[in-house]
Amino acid sequence: MTADKSIPICVDLDGTLVKIDTLHQALFLLLRRKPACILQIPGWILKGKAYLKDQVMQRVELDASVLPYNTKLLSWLKKEHAAGRKLILATASNYRTANAVAEHLGIFDDILASNAETNLRHNRKLTAIQERFPTFGYAGNDNADFPIWDAADIVILANPNTATKKGYAIRADHIFLDQRTWGSMFIKAIRCQQWLKNLLIFSPILLAHRFTDLGNLIHAGIAFIAFSLAASSIYILNDLFDLSADQHHPRKCRRPFASGDLPITIGALTAPLLVLTSLSLCIFLPFPFFITLLIYFGITTAYSWRVKQMPIADVLTLAILYSLRIVAGSVATGTEVSGWFIEFAIFLFLSLALVKRTSELKEIQHSASEEKSARERGYSVSDLPLLLSCGTTSGYISVFVFTMYLGSDKVAELYTYPSLLWIFCPLLLYWITRIWHLAWHGKMEDDPVAFAARDSQTFVVGAIGIATLLYAI
Repeated sequence: MTADKSIPICVDLDGTLVKIDTLHQALFLLLRRKPACILQIPGWILKGKAYLKDQVMQRVELDASVLPYNTKLLSWLKKEHAAGRKLILATASNYRTANAVAEHLGIFDDILASNAETNLRHNRKLTAIQERFPTFGYAGNDNADFPIWDAADIVILANPNTATKKGYAIRADHIFLDQRTWGSMFIKAIRCQQWLKNLLIFSPILLAHRFTDLGNLIHAGIAFIAFSLAASSIYILNDLFDLSADQHHPRKCRRPFASGDLPITIGALTAPLLVLTSLSLCIFLPFPFFITLLIYFGITTAYSWRVKQMPIADVLTLAILYSLRIVAGSVATGTEVSGWFIEFAIFLFLSLALVKRTSELKEIQHSASEEKSARERGYSVSDLPLLLSCGTTSGYISVFVFTMYLGSDKVAELYTYPSLLWIFCPLLLYWITRIWHLAWHGKMEDDPVAFAARDSQTFVVGAIGIATLLYAI
């Protein structure tokens, strides 16, 4: 029956032709650009889903050229269009979004979409289709499409959910799967590899030689989990607010939410759950840790919403957030932290934050236009020499601060062989210089911590440093 090109094919948009819910993406884009609209959204919802969609899409516009399409379905549709089959974009999305997608793809002969009064979903969509086409095929993905498939002559499934597979896989003429598994995407979304940063929480008890105290280890462990869950919640929110920007990026477009491989609703539900769990763990720790965690949430939220788009302020904020983990470890375990160590950490992490920005710009320099680079972090490719100068200087200053610490009375009190700690200086100089060399030549990921987590030379440098520290005690 599918060989009969006279039968038109109606194609759903959200979850079918594109792997993302365009309304959900538009809502986060709206909140990012116009936060005050959050006060208006409840009123729009009370007036119905159609009105909500219309109001949102009046205020933001999604770039149809970078939406995450179901590539297998789209390839088949293009062949059918070339063969003369009539294609109709039939979607519950607002007509503005539908028009943008249809104009970009250039394969649709007609559009059926929602407007301010009508939400074209379920039976409304079926009625609209049947009024125009006595026979038709339909491509969809979920339970809302059941009545339409029941009336269709051609059944096409695109990334179907479990209920859809169970009910319609047998009679489906075509099934187009283009989605990675949710489980692996969820692990990727919460960024478990980034939890390595939170090992800084253990640094106060390590440097104070209190790591053999079981109570301190337990408190530091709870603080580590709390900060890790907090960080994951921020990563998710950051990705949701950055959906449109990430879709323009040559590599970030493959992130779980931007690629459509993980539903936006999962992120929107998971983030607050992680926040609540993180805050709940504070009952096992001193009250100052709770305050520190709240400060962390406040700074990271401000960073995700606005600061990350402010040059220089963004990298300084990242350096502060790294150092805040050290403070968190101190208050969680009641261990005093040397001022030298905080100063060392701020300069070192500022250098790493600048590495991150440099590597992002290097990637843009090789694969995107200057216009796209403006969507990133407020920097342009012309800023690269400045970032290199500031970043390397900051890294080397951190080593200088470390040498000042080695001359303090505190070192003589804590270490039997304090002179051995000078070995750290060439190790740090080598590691910092190598990181910057790789970043400048475009061989570094945009996150140096993720790079270090699997870099063999970092492991060697770290092992020598830890062995030296333990022997010096």
